[in-house]
Amino acid sequence: MRIDFSERISRLPPYLFAELERIIAEKKRQGKDIISLSIGDPDLPPPPSVLESFRKEAANPANHKYSFSQGEPDFREAVANWYEKRFKVKIDPKSEVIALLGSKEGIANIARAFVNAGDRVLVPDPSYPVYSNGGALLNDGVPLVMPLLEENGYRPDLESLNDAKMMFLNYPNNPTGAVVNESFLKKVIDIAREKNIIVCYDNAYSEIVFDDYKAPSILEIDGAMDVAVEFHSCSKTFNMTGDRIGFAVGNRKLIEGLVKVKTQIDSGPPVYIQKVAKQALESYVNGDPPEHLKTANRTYRQRRDTLVEGLKSIGLECEKPKGTFYVWPRCEEKSMDLTMKLLDVGVVVTPGIGFGKFGEHHIRFALTRPKEEIEEACKRISKVLRR
Repeated sequence: MRIDFSERISRLPPYLFAELERIIAEKKRQGKDIISLSIGDPDLPPPPSVLESFRKEAANPANHKYSFSQGEPDFREAVANWYEKRFKVKIDPKSEVIALLGSKEGIANIARAFVNAGDRVLVPDPSYPVYSNGGALLNDGVPLVMPLLEENGYRPDLESLNDAKMMFLNYPNNPTGAVVNESFLKKVIDIAREKNIIVCYDNAYSEIVFDDYKAPSILEIDGAMDVAVEFHSCSKTFNMTGDRIGFAVGNRKLIEGLVKVKTQIDSGPPVYIQKVAKQALESYVNGDPPEHLKTANRTYRQRRDTLVEGLKSIGLECEKPKGTFYVWPRCEEKSMDLTMKLLDVGVVVTPGIGFGKFGEHHIRFALTRPKEEIEEACKRISKVLRR
């Protein structure tokens, strides 16, 4: 029997990260000592209050029934309260919030709800591949690249944007670590309202920030509720990557579209995980993050400073990011070539080309290993560069 992939699957580019995973697994089988600074999976544990809440809620038999596709009412209420405390934005939990199986799922499904075959979708480059692949290509949309160039602070040139059905943006930015202010977001909203573009704003790293920077929500901008939906995740904020719980907030028509898709394909995140996430969000006091998050950010900042100073000392130029736990240095050679050389000395990074054409000549480091391992990684990298 001949089995062929669908045309939309065939249009997807090769998934570079899967090949890297295969190579890393083989290195480990060979007994290679590996320091992985590649994947954005925090090594810090969830806070004790979250773990205790898991034990309590998972032990309750009532929490093992189906959830609503839009999410449990008390979880949506907690999200709305968090938005009001954190961003001073009022949200209707009944019509402007939806629970997600992690923000990645929602980012793909928002396009499923609104993008027709041939519709153009503005995607940043470099960026998280789900915008172009899961959002545009897998929904028969046409991705239009918005270059994120260093000379523009890794922000798109808003004056040159083409007309499109949808736009994806992400700040604090993965992979570059760039951040934006309300003035930039106001320009985005003004253009989107003028050109009738749906804005999908991925704000998953809003709470991982340094040097007195405080990330805004796009929904703080006047008029944003007309055109925008914002995605958040508990993965980075509460170190819950494997628990797959996130949420989207924004324009009620956009939320309605997400609900329509999700009623057909899933039944919402597990009830007990939503209850855990609810309690985690409630740990904010008057909009200020809980102590565990302040401690985590101090840890990431220390690691950031160690890595940036180490990389600069051996000739890899980079800036200290004010957001995310990524560092994005420039490199002279092709990013995949350097990645393979670093693998030979047991250091795993992510090649910039994996995030798009404009990611070439960069590599991404994740600050998700202890400071001592980062220092050892810099020593190993220096050996490669001296060759």
